[in-house]
Amino acid sequence: MYHARNGQTDVPLGAARSDSIEIDGRLDEPVWSSAPVLTGFSLYSPTDGRPAPDSTEVRVWYSAHAIYFGIRAFEPHGVVRATLADRDRLTADDYIEIHLDPFQERRRAFVFVVNPFGIQADGIKAEGGGFIPGANVSPGQVDLSADFLWQSRGRLTDDGYEVEVRIPYVSLRFPSRSVQRWGIQFNRKVQHSGYEMTWTPVARGAASFIAQEGYISGMTGLERGVDALLNPELTNTTAGSPAPNAPTTDWRYTNTPRVGGNVRVGLGSNFVLNGTIRPDFSQVEADATQVAADQRFALFYPERRPFFVEGADAFNVPNTLVYTRRIVQPTAAARLTGRIGRANVAMLSAYDAPAGVQDDYKSLVNILRVARDFRLQSQTGFLYSDRVSDARTNRVVGADVRHVFGGKYYASGQYVLSNTRDRDTRSSGALWEGVVDRTGRGWGFHYNVLGIQPGFRTDNGFVARTGYVQGNANNRVTIFGKQGGFFERYQLFVQTSGLWQYASLFNGEPLLESKASAGSTLTFRRGWSLGFTPTLATYAFDPTNFSQYRVPATPVPVVFAPSPRITVFSQQFSLSTPQFRRFAASGTLLTANDVDFNETSRVNRTAITGSLDWRPDTRLRVNATYASNEFIRRVDGSSSYSTQIPRIKAEYQMTRFVFVRLVTQYEANRREALRDWRTGQVLVTPMSDGTFRPVTGTRSNLLRADWLFAYRPSPGTVFFAGYGSSLTEPDALAMDRLRRVSDGIFVKVSWVTRLGAR
Repeated sequence: MYHARNGQTDVPLGAARSDSIEIDGRLDEPVWSSAPVLTGFSLYSPTDGRPAPDSTEVRVWYSAHAIYFGIRAFEPHGVVRATLADRDRLTADDYIEIHLDPFQERRRAFVFVVNPFGIQADGIKAEGGGFIPGANVSPGQVDLSADFLWQSRGRLTDDGYEVEVRIPYVSLRFPSRSVQRWGIQFNRKVQHSGYEMTWTPVARGAASFIAQEGYISGMTGLERGVDALLNPELTNTTAGSPAPNAPTTDWRYTNTPRVGGNVRVGLGSNFVLNGTIRPDFSQVEADATQVAADQRFALFYPERRPFFVEGADAFNVPNTLVYTRRIVQPTAAARLTGRIGRANVAMLSAYDAPAGVQDDYKSLVNILRVARDFRLQSQTGFLYSDRVSDARTNRVVGADVRHVFGGKYYASGQYVLSNTRDRDTRSSGALWEGVVDRTGRGWGFHYNVLGIQPGFRTDNGFVARTGYVQGNANNRVTIFGKQGGFFERYQLFVQTSGLWQYASLFNGEPLLESKASAGSTLTFRRGWSLGFTPTLATYAFDPTNFSQYRVPATPVPVVFAPSPRITVFSQQFSLSTPQFRRFAASGTLLTANDVDFNETSRVNRTAITGSLDWRPDTRLRVNATYASNEFIRRVDGSSSYSTQIPRIKAEYQMTRFVFVRLVTQYEANRREALRDWRTGQVLVTPMSDGTFRPVTGTRSNLLRADWLFAYRPSPGTVFFAGYGSSLTEPDALAMDRLRRVSDGIFVKVSWVTRLGAR
């Protein structure tokens, strides 16, 4: 028995076993009784450094073709949260995470997750870098985009639950050496208490979670076998819309069949080549519409397309310089990922030819990312990215470094250059950033300075704003309560930031924007959470951003002058419940005297978000969300902008592999005509014929409903059949004069042929 709290965190596994077992959730075969037992779990969240209140045992052994885990999770309270969930949707259940770090990188790990019934989730946990392009998750979170081939079964017992897991080596990458030593960690989530526990004691006051892993060693004779996969895809979309120049009752359908496929080939034990031709990039579930907190900038939507989400962590670059949703509709694409020595290498090429785009703008995309480890948890990285078409060429090249020191600190830097050529213009620019961070248990900070020159462009990345320098200073204080007490944790985040126009900073001119906030979060026993964040900010406005607007005047309209600097104040309240047996809920309320950036007017702003998860039994899952945002002009009480987005998603899991889903969303948007902040007159814009056109408002009320039947026995093998319809009406949320504007039927069949997997 290997008791982690007693320092027994390096587990020799001995020789490979030849036993054959059935993965049925019962640890009754003889091999389990002789396998090493890992126990002595510790509490990690909401506080660390204490023995876990719930006992957990994990047995481990391996064969020539796979590694096996037998999990016994004891629950003395008799409260186990378990549903027949869909794959990768286990966050409301009790679950166990298995972290495997075959290269002992101590920054990146394969993650395999099981709930008490053995339902699966899987992905990659990576530290360092920025948002993971495949899933919009921050460093240190688990990106569940990848789907690996492995087996698991679980069952409830009188004292908790048991799960059996088999992970074949074909689903992993590991070093080419005769004797293996892997990093390993187990993370258990208990929903009724809100506690999170780990096998090795993990300190919250450390720069890395993964680096505090344990080890399994002495593994020999591992046979990965031939890793080859063929994945043909057949899809058919029937889209309906009103017939042109015909009565509204006439409806026309167009049928679009599509044949495509994917291929995957393992090149040794540590490289994988993926290719796709005419891939199906249909969204089985449409993106949930977001509400823009700042209407000046584009919204970031996570990647959801299978080819791009697999291996996305290899392209994890600070400041989101790789954003694969820029590749809209590729005809073909290829990706190579792997490891050479201490360096991770990833290459992606695609020919992007969206329908309806002129041939001059159909482009070839290439991305190369190399990241090399040094010392224990530090890394240097290189990025090259280009997008080339007849009409435009964009190239980006840069380097970054992240150095971890002192256990609690890291410093990072990045410098990137871009060069862009259009038919008539050329531009170039740089992006640079410096970061210092302390991740202490009771006190931490994160300081950074980011500069982006006006000419910087990245056609394969997501940079919402250029031409500025921004400095941020974030400080955190954490106070932990007594074990078992009503109060468990208090966190205070004090954040300040300043933003300058790029040239203004170096000319000594005043800053354009500043912000200061003090966010408090209280965590109570069993997972209740309460937050309050007041924020004070100031904004000045660059007149060049409003040069297209005029104010009506005699004899001719005059150029619109934006408001002088405005100071605003907001306060946000948040509340979240624990994950109860049947439901969980959360919500936020923001009230502010704010600014409407479209017309630089002072407004009173109210923003509301809410979420409710309801699970009446082990098969039915209902998620309801609501988001709204409204601006009321302070000068006269009129509304300048509002949006309301209620959304309901209901899923019924008929079997482990079959579910039906209904998603309905209503999006009501209203943008009134832009007005001059002084006179209240509607702004106008000059036309080519010398006249002026008012900047009128817009309104849209769209109801979308999508049905889906899904059969998904394993990753890549699926049958989907769905129907979706969009309707509109003149009055928001009236639901009395709905008119259909489009609909469609979607069918997809995909299957996987694996060669050599065992």
